Amino acid sequence: MKANLYTGILCVMMLGSFFRVTAQDDKHLNREMTLEREYDPSVQDASKINSLPVIKEPVIRKSPIGYADFTLPVEPQKELSILSSGHVMTDLPYNKRRGYFNFGGGNYLNLNGDAGYHILNTDKDQLRISFSHRSTNGKIKLLVPDGEPAVKSKAKLNDNLGGIDFNHEFEKVALLMEAKYGYSAYNYYGYYPGMEPGSDSGKNQVNQQVFFKAGVESKKTETFNYLLEAEYRNFSHKYGLSADYHGVKENAIGISFDINADFDGNKRIGLAGKVDYLGYTFPSAYKDRFAGFNNHAEITASPYFTLLNDNWKVKLGVNAMLITGEEKKFFVSPNIQAELGAGDATVFYADLSGRIQTNSVYDVSLQNRYANPVNAVMASRTWLDGTVGVRSGVLPGFWFDVFAGYNITDRNHFFIPSVISYAPSAWRNVGNAAYTDSRLFRAGVSLKYQYQQLLDIKLKGVYNSWHVSDYDAVNVPASHGKPKAYNEPEFELDAGIRIKPVDKVAVGLDYYLGAGRYTVLNTATWENVKMKNISELNLTGSYLFNDTFGIYLKFNNVLNRKYDLFYGYTAQGFNAMLGVNINF
Repeated sequence: MKANLYTGILCVMMLGSFFRVTAQDDKHLNREMTLEREYDPSVQDASKINSLPVIKEPVIRKSPIGYADFTLPVEPQKELSILSSGHVMTDLPYNKRRGYFNFGGGNYLNLNGDAGYHILNTDKDQLRISFSHRSTNGKIKLLVPDGEPAVKSKAKLNDNLGGIDFNHEFEKVALLMEAKYGYSAYNYYGYYPGMEPGSDSGKNQVNQQVFFKAGVESKKTETFNYLLEAEYRNFSHKYGLSADYHGVKENAIGISFDINADFDGNKRIGLAGKVDYLGYTFPSAYKDRFAGFNNHAEITASPYFTLLNDNWKVKLGVNAMLITGEEKKFFVSPNIQAELGAGDATVFYADLSGRIQTNSVYDVSLQNRYANPVNAVMASRTWLDGTVGVRSGVLPGFWFDVFAGYNITDRNHFFIPSVISYAPSAWRNVGNAAYTDSRLFRAGVSLKYQYQQLLDIKLKGVYNSWHVSDYDAVNVPASHGKPKAYNEPEFELDAGIRIKPVDKVAVGLDYYLGAGRYTVLNTATWENVKMKNISELNLTGSYLFNDTFGIYLKFNNVLNRKYDLFYGYTAQGFNAMLGVNINF
């Protein structure tokens, strides 16, 4: 019955007008100069102890550093987007401003803060500093099975990220440099069946990262172009099994490049590539407690050929990928993109590619901060990630995107709840990675309608159909049904409306639904457990005093729905936040 309901909702959406903003390609959008904060998914809204799942976009583009020609919609994988600086709650005009400051606080001791400033902003030099803070320290009534005693646990989070980046334009080349430092403290507050109330040790895990990046990029020419970047990241868990044991340290070095040359006017041939090396150090006293960490390299080489015409473009290539070390594997995937314009505002597109999903300690901390800190997650191999669709803005104020895709990944991982049993003081509920080969068919539609500056409406729905093999080569008992893509929603709905009834006032309403999620609590029987749907309604109101100062009031989870982000890690109930936003 529920499956029919999800299908019905999707059909209604497909039969209606399918419209979505596509800022990169739409000629109807007004361009604006935007002071962008580079998105980093380790800093999120304090009201989300961990991020909500994100609906898969057919096109993923990197967020720009510094000033961009126009705002790019960015969808980092499995993370909650953060609004750009000037659009934090109050929509203050900021195109001519060098700095921004935003701060808000609410119940559960939720605190959000962002600050940034362009020290230099000339045609040749851009120097920017930025800082973000998210924290919470409030008790949450956790979801427990029927018949179990009620459990309240204090969920603690203290995320901080600061950075500086510098761009310099030489005559024929641009120099890009970036550095940042991140500090995150949090506790494993989640419930696990059989645990006594109040069993949290009270200690916080601490993650730290130091990141440097430098690169050079040629000025775009018709003959020869190149890009070369090098980066280094040191990431560490302070603790391992518990607060009584030290954690793992990860050193990651990456080099990426892209060189291409023109021939015959409208054709280009090129070679792109990336090399990542991951190295680990452990406390020598109990090195044997760390599982799966091995020093290795991940290498991708992508030769390609592009052909451009007035209303279409094609890129033909392959990705040749190698994982070294104990997980040694070589595989090849297509690297094909195509776009065909139909009229002035409609584009048919296709994207077929593959990749190595690194699953470094840093990457895993972004996917699930409560993942087991002493078990490594092996790299995944995506042989095919394909999407086809059409996006258009044929009517004034309306944009739509209709797409479908198919994904084939070997050694994919899904987190299932577990406990560390070989240390009396060990953390409670941690997420262990369960491995499987997966296949995913997805289909979705999204729309956006904008009427002048008075009304914005968005609506997006995605249906995900997963097929996974047995986990860890273990035969799942037939009596307990088929294995699932654990914690992944079958159906997602993202809707929102924003109204400006008068010039200085804006009101926004957003809703997210993630339905059809499962987990497993016992890998001996492998019995599937249905999780409550993510259902969250948020309301935001803002008032603009002048071009510099504004205030906002935000109500999250207005319907006070109880759901887990990961099993045992219950999200906050109804919460409110009052804040200010200043541009200078």
